[in-house]
Formats: sequence, C-alpha cells, structure tokens
Amino acid sequence: MTAHAPQDAPPAIFCIGRNYDAHAREMGAEPTELPTVFMKNPASIIGNGDEIIIPSACNEHGPQVDYEGELAAILGSDLKDASEEEALAAVAAWAPANDVSARWWQREGSGGQWIRGKSFDTFCPIGDHVPAEAVADPQDLMLKTRVNGTTVQEASTGDMIFTVAALLAELSRGTTLLAGSVLLTGTPGGVGSRRDPPIWLADGDIVEVEIESVGILRNAVSAK
Repeated sequence: MTAHAPQDAPPAIFCIGRNYDAHAREMGAEPTELPTVFMKNPASIIGNGDEIIIPSACNEHGPQVDYEGELAAILGSDLKDASEEEALAAVAAWAPANDVSARWWQREGSGGQWIRGKSFDTFCPIGDHVPAEAVADPQDLMLKTRVNGTTVQEASTGDMIFTVAALLAELSRGTTLLAGSVLLTGTPGGVGSRRDPPIWLADGDIVEVEIESVGILRNAVSAK
C-alpha cells in the first residue's frame, strides 16, 4: 500500500469550493459571483485502491473527516489568459476524485484558510485518468459517491455553477497553469458533515466516487 505518492504529484492542485448550488446552501452559503478557489498539497495525492489514512491530528477534536466526490480535469499543456474554448482544449484527461476534508482543521484549525484541512497525506484520492476525448461533454455526466455501498451524493455535472471551461479560463487570467496541474471542480450536495446524523469517515469504511464515462475511484479508510 502506498501511503502517498509525491513522486507522481502534479505541479499544483487547484480546487473549487461550493460549485454546486445544493452544496453551497447545505454549507450555509449563497452562490458567489466568482469561484471560491483553494489548493491542496500535491503530496496528498493517492491513487485508486490506495488507503485514505486518517492521521492522529484529525482525532483531536472528535470525528471530522468528510468525503467530497468530484470531477478532476488534468491539463496537458500550460495555460495562461485562455478563452473558455482554449481552456477546455488544454484538458488532456479526466478522473474521478475525492476532496477528503478534515472539517475542524478546515474551519477552526488554520485561521480561516482551508488548505490545512484539505492537505493531510492521502486526502486527495484521484482515480485512473481517461483521455479527454472519452468524455463528450464534461457538463453532462452523472456523479455518485458511495460510502460502504450506500449512495450519499448523486448529481449531474451540469449542475455546476461555473463550468470546467469557465473555471480554467478564470484561473488562467494573469497566471500560468502548468501542464500536469489538476483542477478539482467542486462537489455536489450530500457531504457527510451536513447530514443528520453526520456521516464521518472511519476506520474500515469504503468510499467510491463514480462518474459516468470516466470511471470509479475506490479507497478504503484506515485510522492511525
């Protein structure tokens, strides 16, 4: 089992928060005029079949580790000041991803910045890549997340507030997005922290993210 794979890490992992209306509202926020952008540590990446390891630091304030099924776009070339058409053409591959999140660290543990709670080792599972041409329309895919076989998220990528093309074009304004960079495009409603009772990831759980035409990402959870 590979705990994490920094040798395979992309130059950057850009992430979008609250990019589905249902998720924005379940988190107590209104949709924003511009995308909510944050990043994850590239060393947090693991692959399909690797274990999500909950570190001891995430046990200090009670259960808090959450799932977020997402569509990932992988750039095949550098991108800067791109149009939406150019941005979409720069996507070389797609993959299912899971923006694993430690909610206390995200909200209270790092001065209002999300990166700490999103960047523990193994907190960025990304599945096998499929070539861009395998997906006819990235805004017309069904996304499902399952925990121990139970569907907890189900939505169309057509429900995104900002499309993949719009996100990449916006992020490239005045900024070079390096080839190999990953964009996590946001998660739909149904995250564990907003359920009653909450669903927190725990030792022995199995999390699956399935995206139509893209594939299935499957990871077991292990607690330190």
